[in-house]
Amino acid sequence: MKYSIAEQLIRKAFFLSVWCLEQCHDMPHYQRKVAALAQLPAGTVGKELAECLLARELTLVPGFESHDLKHVVLAYELEPVGEIRLQAFMLGNGNWTLPSILIFLFGLVLLPQHWRLFKQDFRAGQRCQPIAALTIEECQHQPLEELRRHLFSRYCELKPANKPNVHMRLSLLGSYCLMIVGVAAMLFCFPFLWSASLPDLVGAGFPFIAGAILVVGGLLNLTIQANLTAKEVRIRE
Repeated sequence: MKYSIAEQLIRKAFFLSVWCLEQCHDMPHYQRKVAALAQLPAGTVGKELAECLLARELTLVPGFESHDLKHVVLAYELEPVGEIRLQAFMLGNGNWTLPSILIFLFGLVLLPQHWRLFKQDFRAGQRCQPIAALTIEECQHQPLEELRRHLFSRYCELKPANKPNVHMRLSLLGSYCLMIVGVAAMLFCFPFLWSASLPDLVGAGFPFIAGAILVVGGLLNLTIQANLTAKEVRIRE
């Protein structure tokens, strides 16, 4: 598969991170775990996960075993764009951890052509039951399609929500404006971060950080609004 320069950069960054983790762990243990999952019946979560990893000559990432599990359960490819899409989904799902935020911002800056796709994934995460704590041991024997239906069924059965009121619309509009301004600032400053000139680095560094803060603030507000909407729907039931 041919990758763009930005995708190659993301791919190399992930490979480097995984390599560093592997140097500090007993990798045969994880390889045996994948081999055991491969013996499970066809169609189960564990079997699908093992086949996905073995087909790419990969194994579980030490300390992040559930990460690859989410790729399989949510049908996101183990590729650069799929990785950022997963993080967008997890942020929408309420998983506001530092790694998720940093990885998502990294992809947001390098892959602006996929912003609309990331937005769709963020909203999909809002419609899914929380899966941050999902583990391989918990669901490895469960049929994959059954698990997917379970994760989304609760939200599919909810009655349609009322249209957002004026205050909510203004809040959502403000969030999108913050994110647009933040991303624009980050994109504008990004080339100067590689400058050999110290004034350029300092002058671009602070606006870049400020832009990242605006993006995170906008995403946080979107998550808060989504949670409030979900609570209102449950109350009406």
